[in-house]
Amino acid sequence: MLTLYDCSSAPSPRRTRIFLAEKGVKYECLQVDLGKGEQMKDEFAAINPRRTVPVLVTDDGKSLTENLAIAYYIDQLHPEPPLMGTDAFSRATVLEWNARIEFEGLHAIADILRNTSPHMKDRAMTGRKNISQIEELADRGRVRIETFWEDLDKRLQTMPFVTGDDYSLADITAMVCVDFARWVKASPAEEFKALHSWHNKVSKRPSAQA
Repeated sequence: MLTLYDCSSAPSPRRTRIFLAEKGVKYECLQVDLGKGEQMKDEFAAINPRRTVPVLVTDDGKSLTENLAIAYYIDQLHPEPPLMGTDAFSRATVLEWNARIEFEGLHAIADILRNTSPHMKDRAMTGRKNISQIEELADRGRVRIETFWEDLDKRLQTMPFVTGDDYSLADITAMVCVDFARWVKASPAEEFKALHSWHNKVSKRPSAQA
């Protein structure tokens, strides 16, 4: 059986849990408490030297440590339901928007959180080395996330899901992004009607509770 190293409170592994739930894939879940710094211990470093979650360990003991890599692997083994497109263009579109949501959305929110939270004073970035906070990066993050909400709302004004007619990996990443924004009081403004309508819809899917 697959093994997922998870942290139930963190947004990144939540993306993998939702993807696995949509696919109906069973796995063993092992919690890594990031708040207590368990990812920095030697035991976990032996599993993932980068000291991040999620980590998916395959049946034959191989490890994947990035959401996109995990999604690709699972999608190859369990193609139904399709969450990463069904032809060359739709697959490319899912990858394009997933990348945009990560860089323009999730990374912007992470910059706000990691450069302002007192609990992350020396943990401004994930990984095995401590990195100091830079206040200006939090300010930049707030500007970036507002621009991203505008772009995502405009996109959703013309289609039911982020990449078209079908729910996909990009919707999972975007939903987690919207929820993560609450942590830093950077949620999309009420004026973004299409975005809020979409978020309400995808949040009602059973997998959103994974």
